[in-house]
Amino acid sequence: MAKLYTQKELATTKMLPKKETINFLLNYSKVLKIMKVGNQNFEIIAN
Repeated sequence: MAKLYTQKELATTKMLPKKETINFLLNYSKVLKIMKVGNQNFEIIAN
């Protein structure tokens, strides 16, 4: 028997990241370099 989806869904809570998480990801993306050499890709973290 087919399931009916007429019931109201539960309210979802907004999940917001912390400022520290955003800063970490932005800083990580700034130092990450991807170099293509031939058929291979090299990921270099320049700290």
